Amino acid sequence: MALDIFIPYWGDPDFMRQAVDSVLGQDSDDWLLTVVDDAYPGNEVRRYLEEINDPRIRYIRKETNQGITENFRTCVSLATQDALVVMGCDDVLLPNFVDVTLRAHRDFPNAWIIQPGVEVINETGESTRPIVDLVKQHVVKPHGSKSRVLSGEKLAVSLLHGDWLYWPSLVFRRDKIHDFDFRDGLHVIQDLGLIIDMVLAGAELLIEPEVCFAYRRHTGSASASKLLDGSRFAGERGYFELAAELCMNKGWRKASRAAKLRLTSRAHAFLLLPAAAQHGSPAAVRSLLRHTLGR
Repeated sequence: MALDIFIPYWGDPDFMRQAVDSVLGQDSDDWLLTVVDDAYPGNEVRRYLEEINDPRIRYIRKETNQGITENFRTCVSLATQDALVVMGCDDVLLPNFVDVTLRAHRDFPNAWIIQPGVEVINETGESTRPIVDLVKQHVVKPHGSKSRVLSGEKLAVSLLHGDWLYWPSLVFRRDKIHDFDFRDGLHVIQDLGLIIDMVLAGAELLIEPEVCFAYRRHTGSASASKLLDGSRFAGERGYFELAAELCMNKGWRKASRAAKLRLTSRAHAFLLLPAAAQHGSPAAVRSLLRHTLGR
């Protein structure tokens, strides 16, 4: 069995080359790579992949830009292996990623989702520890140093208090993720929406602590660009209202309450208020205040 690796591409060609190089640099050869180009201007990535000329790599270019959610859908639909990952085009696989995740998939066959160990890097590839990631990994993420499986309302409560997952590093069972779809209109938070839908349906999530993935956090990302103007939080607020309703319909009262509280999402908006007041607009400040203090 090979690991299906997908890269939905739209962005910096240099980061993209680093992502592809990290796949080529795996300790294991048990992988297939598919790059789905969302009609990004230019042909640098196509030329680079053609120069590599590796039969395990395929390149697909869309005729028109369809956006990240539709590109996620395309990637999942193209999977042929039992396990798949949809990594970011600016992220990096550490050399042990395929070995670690395929071993976890074999050892925990009932896990629908695998969250491997992640380190955070900046624009230049250096390790960094922003406050958002310190909170993710040391406050809201369930504690433990060994591989462990989570599921049910307890997992939903944890994720709705604060999404501690790193979507581009997650490895999915193909037969399970194919039963679900991304919710339209969620934009940056579409990954949490899909995960919560899977958890509500009975998903088991494996936390594999061995670090094997480098997640790039930088100011040019889609999520970062929507922070100071408040648009990301408007979308989050709408989703948490939906999640509260879905959990209540399931009879998960604690999870529904966690969605209504959205504690770390409120805290994140609050921390951005000084920067928004200095660099943003009055409307952005009002949006952040509404998310921090509103119902």
